[in-house]
Amino acid sequence: MPMNNILSAVICSLLWLNLTVHANDGYKVGDIARDFRLKNVDGTMISLKSYPDAKGIIVIFTCNHCPYAKAYESRIIALHKNFAPQGYPVVAINPNDPAAYPEDSFENMVKRAKEKAYPFAYLVDETQEVAKAYGATKTPHVFLLKRNADTYEVAYIGAIDDNSENAQAVKEKYVEKAIEGLTKGTPYTTTTKAVGCSIKWKK
Repeated sequence: MPMNNILSAVICSLLWLNLTVHANDGYKVGDIARDFRLKNVDGTMISLKSYPDAKGIIVIFTCNHCPYAKAYESRIIALHKNFAPQGYPVVAINPNDPAAYPEDSFENMVKRAKEKAYPFAYLVDETQEVAKAYGATKTPHVFLLKRNADTYEVAYIGAIDDNSENAQAVKEKYVEKAIEGLTKGTPYTTTTKAVGCSIKWKK
């Protein structure tokens, strides 16, 4: 093979690899989040378009079994109750492989939502495509979206607050500060490290 062809092949391979890696990186703050359509625990199909009056959406990847998700459960409920009336509802998404953790099956999601009286949508990401598109890695992992006309822009990525163990010892409420920043135009931290269990990917 001529040297020029070899170099072209190498460059094409590197470009393809770069595009592939970038595609799997997930969203960054400022990116436009694509819509999704996932099944809710009540059997209905939910998308971002299901919230026509929303100013933004608090997308949280979470699950049933993870102790971190359980520790944040009441705080996630509080986020929805406090901010849904202000136009920022919570949409929880379970991306885990139920074959690895049966507690995260759809049937158990339905049970958990009823037991805890979830006031928000709790969706199952059966193909895990939404979690991969967002770049979610943990449960819980927050992606706060702000609405711009017919699109949603990623405004914050990371943890709910700075204490995964004790809600009473929280000093920094990242999601709340981010929503306050969006509504008042004040500075806020846009990215923090999500703390939780790793997402259980299908093999």
